[in-house]
Amino acid sequence: MFVNSMPRYEILSDEAMDVIDRGWRRLVSEIGIEFLLPEAVETLRQAGQTVEDENRVRFDPEFILEQVAKAPREFELQARNPEHTAHIGGDHMVFAPVYGPPFVREGDTRRDAKMADFENFVKLCQTFDQLDSPGGTICEPEDRPLDSRHLDMVFALQTLSDKPYMGSVTSGPNAADTIKMGEILFGGREQIERAPVSISLINVNSPLRYDDRMLGAMLEYVKAGQAVVISPFLLMGAMSPVSLPATLVQQLAEALAGIALAQLIRPGTPVVFGSFLSNTDMQSGSPSFGTPESGMGVLCTGQLARRFGLPWRGGGGLNASQTVDAQAAYESLMTLLPTFLAGTNFVMHSAGWLEGGLVSCYEKFIVDVELLRELRHEFTPLEIDEASLAFGAHEEVGPGGHFLGAAHTLERFRECFYRPLLSSTENFDRWSKRGARDTTARAGEIWRETLEHYEQPPLDDAIRAELEEFVVRRRAELGD
Repeated sequence: MFVNSMPRYEILSDEAMDVIDRGWRRLVSEIGIEFLLPEAVETLRQAGQTVEDENRVRFDPEFILEQVAKAPREFELQARNPEHTAHIGGDHMVFAPVYGPPFVREGDTRRDAKMADFENFVKLCQTFDQLDSPGGTICEPEDRPLDSRHLDMVFALQTLSDKPYMGSVTSGPNAADTIKMGEILFGGREQIERAPVSISLINVNSPLRYDDRMLGAMLEYVKAGQAVVISPFLLMGAMSPVSLPATLVQQLAEALAGIALAQLIRPGTPVVFGSFLSNTDMQSGSPSFGTPESGMGVLCTGQLARRFGLPWRGGGGLNASQTVDAQAAYESLMTLLPTFLAGTNFVMHSAGWLEGGLVSCYEKFIVDVELLRELRHEFTPLEIDEASLAFGAHEEVGPGGHFLGAAHTLERFRECFYRPLLSSTENFDRWSKRGARDTTARAGEIWRETLEHYEQPPLDDAIRAELEEFVVRRRAELGD
C-alpha cells in the first residue's frame, strides 16, 4: 500500500473555505435533502430533524456536525490475506479499478461485458501490486441473470483475489447477500464487525436526493459495521450548477447528510467522504472527464474532507476517449496527478476506465498501471544523504570524463532509475525490427501474458464449498 507523505497541494484560501462552509449549511437547512426510504426518514425525524413532503429532510447543520464527528478518521479494511489488509485514511492511498461499465474493450473490439471478463479483471487486480483492491462491479456481466449476478461477482472477488473487495449496492437484499458471504469467508458476524471486510459505494442521486435502493443497501452495510463510500454524483451543468464553488457546496451538503444518517444508525461506523465530480460538455451535452475542472475539484475536495476529519475518495484514471489513444492517457493523467497531489485515501477507477465510464478496457488497464507506477515513484520522498551526493564518483571521474563506468554507477545502475512496465525506450531501428508495436499493442501483450501466469490465492476447501452452496441456494431463491 502506498503512503503519500508529500505535502498536500491546497488551493482554497481560509476565506473561501468559510464561504463554502456557509453554503452547505444553507442548503441542508433551507432546501433540504430527499430520502426515498421511509426508515431513513423516520430515523432522522426521531432525531429531531424537520421532515416535509414525506421525504424531504431539513437539517440543523450543528446536528450534522455532531454526527459526522462520530466517524473514525482512519480504519482498517480487512483482507482474507492479512498482508493485503488496507488502511483507509491518513497518508495512505488505496487504489481500486474501474467500476460499473456495461461494455468491455479488447484491442479493436468493443462488446458487452461477460463474466469471463469480470474474472479476468479480478485476476489482473490480484496480480498487480499497484491495485490494493479488485473493487466491485469491474464490469456488468450481461451473460448472468440480473437478479443474481451479484452473487457470481462477489464470489469471484472473494475467491480469485485475497485483497479487500467492494460489495453489491443495487438493493438492500443484495447488500445482505454480500454481508452473509463476508461472514462465511471471515468466520462469522463477530469477525466482520471487528473491522469491515467490505467497502461499498453509495451514490447520491444528485441533486439532493438519496433513492430507496441505495439507501436500502447503505442501511444493511451500516448496521453490519461495514464501510461505505458516500458519494454525490456530480456532473456540473447537469446534476449541479455550472459553478465549481456551487458544486463543492452541494457535494458537502449531500455527503455530510448521508454520513450523518450512517452515524445516527450506528455511531462509529466507518465511512468515506466520496466525490465523483466532473463537468458536462456544454456543446454536446455529454459528460466530460479528465478536465481541468475535475482536477480542481479533486484538490478542493481533499482540502474540505480534511477539515471535517474524514477519509475521502476521489480522482482516478478518468477520461472521455473512445479508444486507448493520447486523449485517454493525458485526460487520465489530468485526474490522477491531482489525485496524488491531494493525497486521496480511496481511489476508484484507477485502472481500466474508458469512454466516460461505459467501457472497461484491458489495454487501458495496463496503461493506467504504468501511470500508477510512475506516480508512486514520483511521489516517494527523495532520500538525500552523503552517499547520494556521490562525491567519490567525482573524484574518480574528474572534469571532462563520464560516469558510465564509475564505481558509483556500477553499484546502482540496476535500481537507480524507474524502469517502465509499458513504455518503449528502444531506438527506432530496433523498435521497427521488433514489429513497430505501439503502446496499445504492447499493453495487449502484457495483460495476456499476465493472465497466463496468474496464480489463484489459496482458500480453505470448506469455506469455498460453503460459499458455493450459498450462491446456489440464493440463486434458486431468487427464481433463476
